[in-house]
Amino acid sequence: MRARGMVLVSLAALFGPGLAWAVDSQDLPSDRIEEIIQKFAAKESEFAKARELYTYRQSARIQTLDDGGKWETDSDIVFDAEGKRNEHVVFSPVSTLELVTLTPEDMEDLRNTQPFVLTSADLPKYFVRYLGRQSVDEITCYVFAVKPRKMETGQRYFEGEVWVDDRDLQIVKSYGRGMGANKKKGKEDYPKFETYREQIDGKYWFPTYTTANSTLHFKENDVRLKETVRYENYKQFKAQSTIKFEPEDDKNPPAGATPPKKP
Repeated sequence: MRARGMVLVSLAALFGPGLAWAVDSQDLPSDRIEEIIQKFAAKESEFAKARELYTYRQSARIQTLDDGGKWETDSDIVFDAEGKRNEHVVFSPVSTLELVTLTPEDMEDLRNTQPFVLTSADLPKYFVRYLGRQSVDEITCYVFAVKPRKMETGQRYFEGEVWVDDRDLQIVKSYGRGMGANKKKGKEDYPKFETYREQIDGKYWFPTYTTANSTLHFKENDVRLKETVRYENYKQFKAQSTIKFEPEDDKNPPAGATPPKKP
C-alpha cells in the first residue's frame, strides 16, 4: 500500500491478537505434528477444489478514518454459460481515497492471500511450526506459525498464524499479512488481517469475514485505516448438461433402403 504524494507507507500499530494469546503448552511428538500438518494440507487441497465449484459474493471496503476516504467494491464470483468461473463486478463507485493508493499487491491479497488456503502443493513453500492448542468459539484447534521459505518475484505469500480444527483438520481462522519479494525493501508494508471461516454445507470451512484495523505512519502525520471483506451467499454450482438424441430417421432407415456395403 502506497501513500499519495509521498514515497511509501510504513505500518505500525496493527489490529489483531498477534502472538499475545495464550495456548496450551501440551507437547505433541514431532512425528504426530508432521502427520497433522500433512493431513490438514490434504484437507485444504480438497477444500480448494471444492471452493472452485461455488459461487459467492465478495464485498470489500477500505476506509481512511481521518478524512472519510473510501474504496469499495462488490463482486459476484459466478460461472458463465460455458461453465467458466469469473468475477463480475456489480458495485464499484469512484474511490475517494486521498491519503493512500491501493497497489496490485493489495488487490492480490484481497483475492487470494487474505482467504489463505495452505494446500499440499503449497506446503513446501512454507515453514510450518506448531505452537500449541487454543479454542476458537468453542472449537479446539491446533495453532501453527506459517512463514514463507523463499519469496519469488511477482508472488504473494502469507505470514502469520493459522488455527486448525482438531477434528476436521481444516483452517478455521488465520491472522497475518501478505508479503512478497520487494525491490524497495523497507519502503512498503501491508496491514495485518484476521480471517474467519464458517462451515458451509456441513463439510468444508469457507472464509466468511476478514478485518484489519491499522495506523499508517507517515512523516507528516498518521493515517488510520480500516478494512473489511465479507464472503456471502455460497452456492454450489451445478452444471446443466444436455443429452442429444439421434433422429429416428438416422437410426431406422426407411423401408426399401439399401444398407451401406461393408468394405
